[in-house]
Amino acid sequence: MTDNLKCPKCGSEHVYPDGTLWVCPDCANEWNPEAEGKDDAGEGSSVIKDANGNVLVDGDSVTVVKDLKVKGSSLVVKSGTKVKNIRLVDATDGHNIACKITGIGAMNLKSEFVKKS
Repeated sequence: MTDNLKCPKCGSEHVYPDGTLWVCPDCANEWNPEAEGKDDAGEGSSVIKDANGNVLVDGDSVTVVKDLKVKGSSLVVKSGTKVKNIRLVDATDGHNIACKITGIGAMNLKSEFVKKS
């Protein structure tokens, strides 16, 4: 056991192991001390890539690569539609691009259906 392990969230010294994770009873934080170095160095989960593997950033222009039906509507976003000034968002449903499409309005897209212009 590591004697001087502290909670990375609150700094408490009252932590205990629970399987492969460590638990802080003060703030209920759970973490894996072996994976902490990998998360800080890589930050691979926050990188959003298009259908071709190009990294996307806020303000990019993209082109839709597949016809997409708009949920709850009869509208379709056609393949080849250009979308300017995208915003990247952290969404749990996989729609990680927020944008406005001419003729349709504000909507969210999945990065796997666009390519960088």
